[in-house]
Amino acid sequence: MSAQPDLRPHVAPEEWAARVALAACYRLVARLGLDDLIYNHISMRVPGTTNEFLINPYGLLFEEITASSLVRIDLAGNVLSPTSHTVNVAGFVIHGAIHQARHDAVCVLHTHSDASIAVSAQAQGLLPLSQFAMRFYQRQAFHDYEGVAIDLDEQQRLVHDLGEHYVMVMRNHGVLTLGRTPGEAFMLLYYFERAARIQLSMQAATAGGAGPILAPTPEVCEKAARQFWENKGDILIAGEREWPAFIRQLDRDDPSYRS
Repeated sequence: MSAQPDLRPHVAPEEWAARVALAACYRLVARLGLDDLIYNHISMRVPGTTNEFLINPYGLLFEEITASSLVRIDLAGNVLSPTSHTVNVAGFVIHGAIHQARHDAVCVLHTHSDASIAVSAQAQGLLPLSQFAMRFYQRQAFHDYEGVAIDLDEQQRLVHDLGEHYVMVMRNHGVLTLGRTPGEAFMLLYYFERAARIQLSMQAATAGGAGPILAPTPEVCEKAARQFWENKGDILIAGEREWPAFIRQLDRDDPSYRS
């Protein structure tokens, strides 16, 4: 990989801060082992715009992403910042549609982890079997698989299926989360992944003869979901507490994402 020129002197401070935060998100997803080679995408709206966002250059691993390497594009996929890389078509088909339709979607994150794909093929998606899963009770959208997302006419169905949700199960494909901050999008992915792995472990144990799985009543599940989404007690928006800790960890171990 050739060195990417330092873009910090050439972009507004607000855009640079967004680039640093998004690069951190890529590195953190890689640390969790939820990346997929050079594929998958995380995007972030360029501050002060409604039709431009930052996304990964096609060909770089998540662990290689830096603030300067991120590519600025518009909703049609036109490249607006200097780069020697292209952008994955599926990246702007999926992310462009959501950024255009959901102005609260500052950050949009899409992954293909084994657990999320396994759960995406189950009729009810993520089940309310753990506290991690309660956040998503009756609050997950579903989008049927239509092939590789390179057809523009899929955008309207993506947006329709997502509705007002912050998490969408993409059937036979993976999961998509969005957030008002990169921290929120990342933590929703983290909690979805933990819940999915727990669900699969429970189902495997049951298949092996461990007995039936017990789930809370719908009333309790709804109560727990409201506690999370309405920030009851000392619960904050996902990422508000966790994200700064992750950034401190990244800065201790490898601050190269900031370059």
